[in-house]
Amino acid sequence: MARAFQFFRAGGFDQVRFESGADLFNLDQLDWKLWVALACPTKGVSFDTRTLELIDTDKDGRIRAPELIAAVKWASALLKNHDDFLKAPAELPLSAINTETEEGKRVHEAAKTVLRGLGKESATSISVPDSMGAVKAFHEMAFNGDGVIPAESAKTPEQKQLIADVIATVGGSDDKSGKKGVNADQVKAFFAAVGEYMGWLTKGEADTALMPLKGDTVAAFESMKAVRTKVDDYFARCRLAAFDARAAAALNREEKEYLQVAAKDLSITSEEIKNFPLARIEAKKPLPLEDAVNPAWAEALHVFAVKTVRPICSDQKVLTEAQWTQIKTRLAAFESWQSSKPGSSVEKLGVDRLRVLNTDANKTSLDVLFADEKAQEPTANSIASVEKLVRYTRDLFALCNNFVSFKDFYERKKPAMFQVGTLFLDQRECELCIKVEDAAKHGTMAPLSRGFLAYCDVVRPATNEKMSIVAAFTSGDSDNLMVGRNGLFKDREGRDWDATITKIIDNPISIPQAFWSPYKKVIRFIEEQVAKRAAEEEKDSNAMLTSGVTTVGKAGEEGKLEKEPKKLDIGVVAAVGVAVGGITAAIGALLQSFFGLGMWMPLGVVGLLGLISGPSMLIAWLKLRQRNIGPLLDANGWAVNANAMLNVPFGASLTKVAKLPPGSKLDTQDPYAEARRPWKLYIALILIASLGISWYLGKVDHFLPPAARSVSVLGDAAPALEGAAKAAAEKKVEEKADEKADEKKPEQKK
Repeated sequence: MARAFQFFRAGGFDQVRFESGADLFNLDQLDWKLWVALACPTKGVSFDTRTLELIDTDKDGRIRAPELIAAVKWASALLKNHDDFLKAPAELPLSAINTETEEGKRVHEAAKTVLRGLGKESATSISVPDSMGAVKAFHEMAFNGDGVIPAESAKTPEQKQLIADVIATVGGSDDKSGKKGVNADQVKAFFAAVGEYMGWLTKGEADTALMPLKGDTVAAFESMKAVRTKVDDYFARCRLAAFDARAAAALNREEKEYLQVAAKDLSITSEEIKNFPLARIEAKKPLPLEDAVNPAWAEALHVFAVKTVRPICSDQKVLTEAQWTQIKTRLAAFESWQSSKPGSSVEKLGVDRLRVLNTDANKTSLDVLFADEKAQEPTANSIASVEKLVRYTRDLFALCNNFVSFKDFYERKKPAMFQVGTLFLDQRECELCIKVEDAAKHGTMAPLSRGFLAYCDVVRPATNEKMSIVAAFTSGDSDNLMVGRNGLFKDREGRDWDATITKIIDNPISIPQAFWSPYKKVIRFIEEQVAKRAAEEEKDSNAMLTSGVTTVGKAGEEGKLEKEPKKLDIGVVAAVGVAVGGITAAIGALLQSFFGLGMWMPLGVVGLLGLISGPSMLIAWLKLRQRNIGPLLDANGWAVNANAMLNVPFGASLTKVAKLPPGSKLDTQDPYAEARRPWKLYIALILIASLGISWYLGKVDHFLPPAARSVSVLGDAAPALEGAAKAAAEKKVEEKADEKADEKKPEQKK
């Protein structure tokens, strides 16, 4: 039957609760659709790195659901009681290991061997440090079962030199001790390369067509190869000069090019000289090998003459184009043979060394070492299994509560594995801090979390350690959060780091912040405009003052001071008057409408505030309902499988705002405080004035007894009475108009 798991609701979704070791043992029966995450990175999280590396069997830097299930299954098979997972023991009792299976027996014996090696023969339990010490000590042994033989494990000087030769040619592998060594495949590849190269060399030595100069052929070919391009260039230029004598000057380079070279500090090897022809270009001229040659090529031409020209074309001081063609033809077969050379990686060892190595005895000389290495493989596996079992028993329960479910995160009893520390900034303590490897890449997906995020560079100057984090601000406001602000970051180990905000992703933090946001934006806009206008006015006035002083000075010198002041433009005055009148009328209409509400004026104020702040609050409410941690983790390499919400109450617990501790006493007398304005008195006076004006206008008369109404108290001077009389007069006029209309109807019928 399928396992009946227990679930709990947190973050707006259902999560599995591991209540027994049997729940972990049957983890493979839990539907993957109910897992909170299906993959997580092995780095950038606050969890034992070695444990994560052991679970990551494919070594790709990520742990996936199948790998976690396999780790749980393996460890469960080696434990007698699966509830040991929930205990997460720092030391695993030897009696807890299931010795009913062959693997269990081997692990149990290996654990006892480890303890004996550490001088703890009487110990009944083994810890992670014990297993790590045993593994390290075993890895330092000459043969540790990893299949790699370092030079230090050789038993003879010949074996040691052979291992060094293999590493120098085909490469080596890292032994678990940290030393460089070789494995069986690399040794096999080495001797295959040696055999191929020696077979190729033997064929060349036996074929006289391939080695026309016998042992001197290689030197002759290399010296020819060194000058081939320049010699070909020389004879091509000579042929062109023979075709047209006018080209000779250009082919020998122009005089100005020599002047440019002469202006510098000359060097025989300078690139400018090397680029010039080997000798002076003339039609059908042989190439001189000693005299009148380009000094940058003199040495190479001398070697070419001694090792190539003389053995093939006899001793001479010049080389014709026909002889050059003869030399290339003579060495063409050798060149073709050279291009097909196999095993070039071992060539640098030299022919003499390769002849010594290319024997059956040397090919099998390392077999005894690999046999000793292979014999230690079972012991290595058993010791490694001890470390895995001790770590898995201690860590798998915690990993499942941060992977299969986010129990640690939502319970708030201890930080989740993705929380790397706490950021203290702007009188707040932000606990949701996640390490970021690439802030630019992370920032492309993180905004989908709908949270207010601050990316920070954190540094420990004492150790020069650096890293980047993203902190979520889930309580308070964002007024004083900006790029460049500094704070303090405290990691999970209690170490403090300097933190600086480098990037902000702005989203609402709370509904109250959203309520005041429009007014703050208006105030900031007004302040910016006033400051900008003031700066412009100051600039204009300074310019005007400077210009006026200059103008007056010049005019005084010329005797042309203006005697009459400029007249004021009447049109400008009229335009300003119209503008002021329009604004006054608009304000008056607004006030009349407001006071016309009477006793409902407070509701009018509420309605006006709602009209201004309502859209901002609605957007904030929607975003706060969508706030979740999934995109923050997905951008870091996780595969979050649920909509892990960060609602307002839970968010408030992740960011703590500064407040005085219980029992504290506060002296409210601030000697430097600004004078307080009596806002309460102002508000009371505004309300009293509003009610008084409403009563005066008669807007509240129908709510008052007759004796207290404005028409009774003010009599004929009451505005409401005047309004009523005016309405009555208008009504009489309308009635008379109706009567006249009725009298005309009979006459129209006649």
